[in-house]
Amino acid sequence: MSGFHPFKDMAESARAQHEVDKANFEAVKAESKVRREEVKLKQKERKALEEQKRRERLDEAHERTAAAKQRLAEIEKVKSAE
Repeated sequence: MSGFHPFKDMAESARAQHEVDKANFEAVKAESKVRREEVKLKQKERKALEEQKRRERLDEAHERTAAAKQRLAEIEKVKSAE
């Protein structure tokens, strides 16, 4: 019975399992950090895209306003010439 040491085997098994658990914890921790950073990046990209669209709509509105004012000025000229 010299090769049978149940408590020693259990301790070695527990240490090995702890090593595995520790490695899994570190992997999950790193993956979580990556997901958080990806979400932040996506939020920044989405925000930048929304800002670009907002600027485009604002520019378009300014162009329409300028065109309307120009047409109004032309109408006023025609009215004053009459």
